[in-house]
Amino acid sequence: MIGSTSGAATLVRRAALLVAVAFGLPGFAAPHASVQVELVPIHAAHGMVVAAHPEVAAIGTSILEAGGNAMDAAVAVSLALGVAEPFGSGLGGKLMLLHHEAATGETVAVDGMDQAGWSLDAEAYRRLPTAARYDGWSSVCLPGLPFALHAAHARWGVRPWADNVRPAADLARRGFTVLPKTRDLFEERIEKLRADPDLAALYLPGGELPEAHARLPHPALADTLERFARDGIEAFRTGPIAAVIVAASEARGGHLALDDFARYEPRFIEPIAVDHRGHRLLGGPPPTSGAALAFAMLEALEEEPLEPPLRSAANLDRIGRVWREIVPIVRAEVGDAPGSRARVDELLSPVSIDSIRSRAFGEPAELVAAAGPFEDASHDATTHFVVVDRAGNVVCATQSLSLHFGAGVMAAGIVMNDSMSNFTFTVADSPNFVAAGRRPRSTITPTIVLRDGRPVLALGVPGAQRIPTAVFQVLLDRLAFDRDLGESIGDTRVHWFDPISAGAREAIEAEQSLPAETAAALRAIGWKIDLREPAGTGRHFGGVNAIELHPDGSRTGWPDPRRTNAAAGH
Repeated sequence: MIGSTSGAATLVRRAALLVAVAFGLPGFAAPHASVQVELVPIHAAHGMVVAAHPEVAAIGTSILEAGGNAMDAAVAVSLALGVAEPFGSGLGGKLMLLHHEAATGETVAVDGMDQAGWSLDAEAYRRLPTAARYDGWSSVCLPGLPFALHAAHARWGVRPWADNVRPAADLARRGFTVLPKTRDLFEERIEKLRADPDLAALYLPGGELPEAHARLPHPALADTLERFARDGIEAFRTGPIAAVIVAASEARGGHLALDDFARYEPRFIEPIAVDHRGHRLLGGPPPTSGAALAFAMLEALEEEPLEPPLRSAANLDRIGRVWREIVPIVRAEVGDAPGSRARVDELLSPVSIDSIRSRAFGEPAELVAAAGPFEDASHDATTHFVVVDRAGNVVCATQSLSLHFGAGVMAAGIVMNDSMSNFTFTVADSPNFVAAGRRPRSTITPTIVLRDGRPVLALGVPGAQRIPTAVFQVLLDRLAFDRDLGESIGDTRVHWFDPISAGAREAIEAEQSLPAETAAALRAIGWKIDLREPAGTGRHFGGVNAIELHPDGSRTGWPDPRRTNAAAGH
């Protein structure tokens, strides 16, 4: 069964109701009147995939139905997303993956984050124009996704590697379906596409945006995926794929070398964790910062007298006062540097949380209304997917090219990241300061929630700075107020915002469904309010993808229609 937020909602809702009746699950309920974005849950008895394209969700489910486990399906989903969401992720980018093994109860984080090359002259790089960090081969890091995906499969997969890769190659060969929101996201960066002949030839057929519902094949990427299926990771370590990428980098001002591909190693790490309201929350460790921020905010608010609804002016103000205390700590302490993980653990300790709470709710500092323009992060592109198999194994993964269509360059059919833009360039003692062999920081926040040692929820979201605050809101609504997950995801999205203009802080942005009286009350306190877009648009506020795991062994997938998300199960 498959449900897509871009399909016929009535048919999908009817299918969800029929499945709910068949499996004895709760039926679909209409959302609360205050919820502006309606999510359609998809129920399944055994396996479930929630991902950013219906064809991709179907591919993942087909792997599960053929006897594959969650990691097998995750390989197929990850690579197929690189085909169907070329602006958001792929073989040229990064990956942070959480794997929960049902048999042992162990959860492991797999760090496949992008990395600066070992031969990078960091001082010379800092002298480049700012634009060189965002576009072109000078902005490209060594991509970590193929290495992490292959290593994770070697550890947990049960099907042959090639059998999991070929569905993505087939999708690239026949072409993925361009959905209306896919076309919108192409249009958003049409100038970047036009600037590179290879990208323009592929994604602007005939010089124009592809028509909605047309198929868009990618034969060069299909060839690369077929080689990856046949040769495994050696195709990237020492083989022809690495050679093509390095040749393009050397010819066009990049810093990648063949030795970088030979030396890259994914990391298998213990996720960061907190115990919160009877649950254990697990998230990505450094160099990702999202879980550190979201979990610290949740912990600081656990003993606060919050009353529903979450999005009242009083609650949003109290949350913001916690946020403003934690953000500077996260920025100062999280990165790919020795000791960063220990400092995150210290941030989440009871002593630290008590100190944050005291500062936030003691004598409140005066809010400074932001006078400058908000930082426009609409071009940050990422994707999130979740897979649960029959045995209860879970893969919760976020992958990205950093900015929208990455560096705007391609090699071997692969759109390349521009993750050099995520480094810090001015604070030399920052754990995120640009350096050879270092992995830049990222806000991606894959999260698994356990109760009594068993997973009950896995979720994540794209959206740059808005990623950790989105995960935070969903978790607070669900765990503190016991709210339906669909309503928690679908209600007005809010973000506490730190603009880049000097002295311009203390701002809240939200979807335009934030009630006028709530916005007025926040302005009266001193917050600047920016209502970024109509609810559900999904340009700034990304779509949360989540799976709930129920005590009877069934699963419910929640695809957020703010993007092209879909759920499929069996």
